[in-house]
Formats: sequence, C-alpha cells, structure tokens
Amino acid sequence: MSQTRHVPVMLQRCLDLLAPALQAPGPQAPVVVDCTLGLGGHSEALLAAFPSVRLIGLDRDKEALRLSGERLAPYVDRATLVHAVYDELPEVLDRLGIPKVQGVLFDLGVSSMQLDEADRGFAYAQDAPLDMRMDQTTGIGAAEVLNTYPPGELVRILRAYGEEKQAKRIVSAIVREREKEPFSNSARLVELIRDSLPQAAKRTGGNPAKRTFQALRIEVNGELTVLERAIPAAVQSLAVGGRIAVLSYHSLEDRLVKQVFAAGAATTAPPGLPVVPERYQPRLKLLTRGAELPTEEEVAENRRAAPARLRGAQRIREEER
Repeated sequence: MSQTRHVPVMLQRCLDLLAPALQAPGPQAPVVVDCTLGLGGHSEALLAAFPSVRLIGLDRDKEALRLSGERLAPYVDRATLVHAVYDELPEVLDRLGIPKVQGVLFDLGVSSMQLDEADRGFAYAQDAPLDMRMDQTTGIGAAEVLNTYPPGELVRILRAYGEEKQAKRIVSAIVREREKEPFSNSARLVELIRDSLPQAAKRTGGNPAKRTFQALRIEVNGELTVLERAIPAAVQSLAVGGRIAVLSYHSLEDRLVKQVFAAGAATTAPPGLPVVPERYQPRLKLLTRGAELPTEEEVAENRRAAPARLRGAQRIREEER
C-alpha cells in the first residue's frame, strides 16, 4: 500500500470530533497531538483542515517517522515529529514547553506500513521473521517470546491479550515444536495453530492465527501497559475545552479507554451530598454515545477500519489542587 493510497481510519469523524477545540479562538495557536503518527494520514488532514494548528506527532517506529516526515514536509513549520512511545506524552510536552493542548488523537493498533512491510512479521498472511516490534531498536521480538517464555506465561498472554479460548492447545503445540527447533518465521507458527485447533474453532472469526498474533504483538510492545498510562496522561494534558479522540481495534483497548473516560465523566462525591462541591464535579464530558463504529462506506474505503471503535471526550474542568 503506497502512502498516497493509504486511507486513514474514520478520518472525517475524527476531524469533526476535534474541530470545536481546534477552531476555538485564543491568544495562542491551538496544539494537537497525534500520539500514533504512523504514515501521517490523520496528521496531514489535521494540518490541512485547521490552518492555525500546531501539530506534535509521536511514534516509536523510526521508519514511520521518516515516511510521515516526507508526507508532512509542506507543513514543516507547524509540525514537530518526535521519536517517543505515546505514554511519554507528558515528558515530550514538558521538553517542548507546552503546558496544555487543545486536541489529542490516538489511532491504536498496528500501522498500515507495519502490516504491509513483509519483514516486520506483523501479518499472518505472509511468511516473515517473527519480530513484531514497533520500535526495532529496542526490546525482544516475538520469536524470543515464543522460544523462551514458560508455558504458563504463554497461556496467560494468549488468553489475556488474544482472548484465545484454545490457548492451552496452541501452547502445548508451541512447546513441543520449539524443543525440536526454535521458532523464527511466521508461516510455521500459522501452520502449527491451524493444525492444533479443533475443526469448529477454524470455521469462525477469520484467520485462526489472528488472536495469537495479536497477543504476541501486545506482549512484545507492552501495548496495554503503555495504554493504561497513556490515556490518563493525555486527558491530564488537555486544556479546559480540549478534546480527545481514540480509535481502538479490539475489546481490550476499547475497555481501557471506556473506563478512563467513564471515570473522568463521573462525580467523585461521596453519596448523599445535597450539593456536589466543585472539586467532586466530573472533569470530562463524553462526546460519543458508547463507541462509534465505522460505516459500510468507511470499511469499503479501508478494510482495516472494520474492527475500529471511536470514543471521544472533552475536558470540562481543571483538576482541583
């Protein structure tokens, strides 16, 4: 997939959600953070749609930063691209001397570039080295997880991060096979998963390797741990009136986002108070009813939008000190 054909997921709805915060008049140019820069599709649209906005783009993948840098070259005076994981947002803003921002966007999951580059090992549809690191300069790859983790830990990962009901079966086969020869490539793992599943499990839910690959990717990149820190930090960085939009691609991510937003939109007052003092009032207003799903048109335009879930919230008051 070339950069020019890359269609960002639910793009117009993300722009509409963030627009009121990015168009509000103020003494300073509004700042929007794209926490998951990827190929820069959402960022390019934000810069084009809001001519006064300053964009901070984060990505842990150096190749993504290089490619999005080329794409965003026309906006070089308004875009700052940073090599960072999205839970490092507070440090990045601190370094740049930005106290609060008007908008934050997360497009979670694997970028199109990572899926389309055969040698990264994210996609189960093609044979590749089992790497799956979003930042290839650090950490251990998926092959090392498969070859070295104790069986009980592998079962936990497949169940917790892949919601894989057949985790025990798959792990038994992995442990048996890795003793003969360590895993290095994705095709062998895909075949092993196919062979170890009962017929009924193969007939539902697309490629039977999908859940295991998701679980390995989340483990290798520490995605849920990072997200648990990142969403509250992003909410914290919003100015009053600022807005956050989050695109998730599986129920684990979406549940985390939902919990943070729900907690921010709830009163923290002890029950039974006749009048709720300011310090207990909600800090967030929810902007979506539940999670918004892509339309048929959006999925037809970009099949990777199919599992997407969009949630938005607005900062309505400061933290009480």
